[in-house]
Amino acid sequence: MNPEEFAASLKEKGIELTAYQLEQFATYFQTLTEWNEKINLTALTAEEDVYLKHFYDSISAAFHFDFSGPLHICDIGAGAGFPSIPLKICFPELKITIVDSLQKRIGFLNHLAAQLGLSDVAFYHDRAETFGKNSNFRESFDVVTARAVARMSVLSELCLPLVKKGGVFIAMKGSQVKEELSTGKAAVELMGGKTADTFSFTLPKEDSERSIVVIDKVRKTPKKYPRKPGTPNKEPIE
Repeated sequence: MNPEEFAASLKEKGIELTAYQLEQFATYFQTLTEWNEKINLTALTAEEDVYLKHFYDSISAAFHFDFSGPLHICDIGAGAGFPSIPLKICFPELKITIVDSLQKRIGFLNHLAAQLGLSDVAFYHDRAETFGKNSNFRESFDVVTARAVARMSVLSELCLPLVKKGGVFIAMKGSQVKEELSTGKAAVELMGGKTADTFSFTLPKEDSERSIVVIDKVRKTPKKYPRKPGTPNKEPIE
């Protein structure tokens, strides 16, 4: 998917990018590939792959959820900024907080935000388990997102403690979503969540399957969660 096809595909979905926004995506691609030579940010470096499998794929969450307005979003394990930075470019009013456990990636994100001229973005070098216990952030976000970070049983414990009651957790997954939702049901409910919707679709051009799971936060998360770093992954609630 080249930049022109990217813009046309988004326009079909009702997201019309300005020349400035397209320039921001071009700068994003250039900065990503330059930094990728120094630190491992992505295995995909060809322009058509980055535009399709990172940029377009990240924005696909907006085909099923309204990101317009000053929503405060926390992106867990965003790596090189996916999905929150592409969403921020498309919806400039968003307030973005990214949590990542690798300091080098936080360095990249700070540089990227400056290159793109982004405001209302904050990057934290932390584990999701520790961040979710921090009283400054716990149950404070309108939306928490995670893209291809871990399976649903683990993700629910990392993400739902950060979602405020009445907010949503949006998990961006591949094709195994039914199975993951089945094994993750207990964790979702224990963390105060309730699965609201699941949307499945294929990426244009290559037809790989994607799913977007929207989980409503209906109750507060019990204080003991998330458990200490590493535990959710080692001993998932299933």
